Amino acid sequence: MESGLLAWPTVYSLGVLAVNLSSLSFFRNLRTSNRQFVVIGLGRFGRAVCITLHGLGYEVLAIDHDERRVTQVLTDRIAAHAIQLDSTQPSALREAGIFDFDTVIVAIGNYVEESVITTLNVKESGVPHVVAKASSEIHGKLLRRVGADHVVFPEHEMGCELARSLTRPGILDRFEIDPDNSIVEVVVPKAFDQKTIVDLDLRNRFGLTVLAVSQDAQREKFEINPSPVTRLKSGGVLVVIGSNKGIDRLPM
Repeated sequence: MESGLLAWPTVYSLGVLAVNLSSLSFFRNLRTSNRQFVVIGLGRFGRAVCITLHGLGYEVLAIDHDERRVTQVLTDRIAAHAIQLDSTQPSALREAGIFDFDTVIVAIGNYVEESVITTLNVKESGVPHVVAKASSEIHGKLLRRVGADHVVFPEHEMGCELARSLTRPGILDRFEIDPDNSIVEVVVPKAFDQKTIVDLDLRNRFGLTVLAVSQDAQREKFEINPSPVTRLKSGGVLVVIGSNKGIDRLPM
């Protein structure tokens, strides 16, 4: 989709925004080879998606039935283009050129009927990849039935993250690779202070591999693929990959 976008007003890039590991659980499902996305629904979740994609340099077309939300998106410059329309009307979507995009994110969560109809309209039009937000399990099942390629549950995922942060405060961030394995950022515990990576023998003791080390608690700079003789400091940060069972056994 190239020519259709040129008809709408363009805003300037916000620059690259930092993306934490937990947000990757959503964005890994988007096609990174594609440079253009449609986000339908500009509530808190939809705005967050727009901000991140736009900040990463992708071209975003934002859509909502509420003209005030559309105007605010353009004012805040969190999307390259924004249109006010009723996404339950296939003719409106077609006229706006939505069906020419490769990836559409349906970020309508609180209005189940509107969310399902919009997802159905987009999929029936032939859009290859549709990501849809669900507010409940039943909502998610309906979205899958009408063809959503990936369904996300932001409130559920945020609740899980909150529970983990309360019970394992040493884990700063987590990206679940699958139900059994994750990549995590973890605060270097006192038990690891002044010890080298080879001394700790994390692979044999916990089944974990060190991907990066930061001696700065603010995580401003990381040493990627650090040397086995790198000496750790309490309060620094480790990025490790491995089984969730091994991660849970780490001292905090």
